[in-house]
Amino acid sequence: MTLEERIAASRTSIFKAVFPNTTNHYDTLFGGTAMHMMDEVAFITATRFSRQIMVTVSSDRIDFKQPIPAGTIVELIGEVRHVGNTSLKVHVAIYVEQMYSEERTLAVQGDFTFVAIDENKQPVRVIN
Repeated sequence: MTLEERIAASRTSIFKAVFPNTTNHYDTLFGGTAMHMMDEVAFITATRFSRQIMVTVSSDRIDFKQPIPAGTIVELIGEVRHVGNTSLKVHVAIYVEQMYSEERTLAVQGDFTFVAIDENKQPVRVIN
């Protein structure tokens, strides 16, 4: 499989409903909850790409472009954007959709860096 095919095959998309137990006093999704969901999708994307043990080593510039209200649907999309020797970078975007209309907008986006490790927690090549 080529690198481009591997990247395409690892693209991950997850949908979630935004319920009141995940919102703040403004009735919008907690920023920390959004970041948790993004890291999870980034981890799944990185693991699907490498099929190795992957750990998050950093998150870069997470931009909150608009609030995500309770009672909406979000789609999180993870895509590998850069592959190094032992690390890779995953871009995650959160799109918010209204439940009863086709309105859809980009709400949050950011990048997460992962390192492949072995059973001794030492870095290994992302692609064998």
